[in-house]
Amino acid sequence: MATSPLHEAHEKLGATFTDFGGWNMPLKYGNELDEHRAVRSAVGIFDLSHMGEIDVKGPDAAAFLDYALISNMSILKVGKAKYSMIVAEDGGILDDLITYKMADDHFMVVPNAANTATVWAAFEARKGDFDVELRNDSEAVALVAVQGPNALKVLEPLLSDDADTLAYYSGAWMTLHPAGGGSVEVFVARTGYTGEDGFELFCANADAQAVWDAVIGSGTPCGLASRDSLRLEASMPLYGHELTTNITPVEAGMGRAFAKKEADFVGKEVLTGREPTVVIAGLTSEQRRAAREGAEVFLPGAEDRIGVVTSGQPSPTLGYPVALAHIAPEHAEVGTAVEIDIRGRRYPFTIVETPFYSRKDA
Repeated sequence: MATSPLHEAHEKLGATFTDFGGWNMPLKYGNELDEHRAVRSAVGIFDLSHMGEIDVKGPDAAAFLDYALISNMSILKVGKAKYSMIVAEDGGILDDLITYKMADDHFMVVPNAANTATVWAAFEARKGDFDVELRNDSEAVALVAVQGPNALKVLEPLLSDDADTLAYYSGAWMTLHPAGGGSVEVFVARTGYTGEDGFELFCANADAQAVWDAVIGSGTPCGLASRDSLRLEASMPLYGHELTTNITPVEAGMGRAFAKKEADFVGKEVLTGREPTVVIAGLTSEQRRAAREGAEVFLPGAEDRIGVVTSGQPSPTLGYPVALAHIAPEHAEVGTAVEIDIRGRRYPFTIVETPFYSRKDA
């Protein structure tokens, strides 16, 4: 099992570890609810070094990504990022990922840890005659995320440039100056998976400890358990739950990504004009029992299920159960009353607008 370059630092902090995508990563350091609330109210620090990094460089870099991914990467400006997906020939989602445009001929693609090998294999298979160089940097690059309303305050005194000049989904190379002296080159991106303002700092493995030490004293160390509850409140999909090879971008609400795309891409013929067989819907309940992954969804009193829960738990911020589910489109209208089978008993839920939580409304 792979380990982060920060593994020893996590051990010293008393982390509980879990296997995530083949990586031994911190699940939590103490109470995951405290970690969750720290991100919502102040700032949390995450080690995300398990995430993949694939370097795409060359004259045809943009054209290659146009073909390999569902989104139009040719229109992306330098310094900007785009959320996208890569699909199989049949349109099934292989992964959702973020692509950063580093230069006119240079992109960094960040896939999920469990899917890095799949994305890498797909890229190599799709390279064809494109004049592009692919490099898998996943085991050489570390990633530290600083997330929460105080994230900017933590980074401002450490960086050579003003991180607040970065718009959401943009990034730039900056120099980080740890309190103990020295300097570290980091790619700072205003991205995250928590629903809060925040930044993700990419650096060489050798510099990971310096970056971690520079920020950890100003925030709460957070593990993957709180990251999951935070992303669920923000209604962000998780691969292996909301997204799988059995789901297409159309079902995932990403049809707009290629609706006006003229360039050919893998899966285009299958996806064009396709109607969704399910949609990802949000559900909440006034009672206290949370629906978990795999729980079946029904119309009140009906025998035939209309969907299945993909993620669910009590919301630490909102104080009631929230869930995401694959629901038949004809039954997914906001306001629809449903029942979810939880351990043999049905409980009332309602389909609601997502996200469940938005920092703009907090």
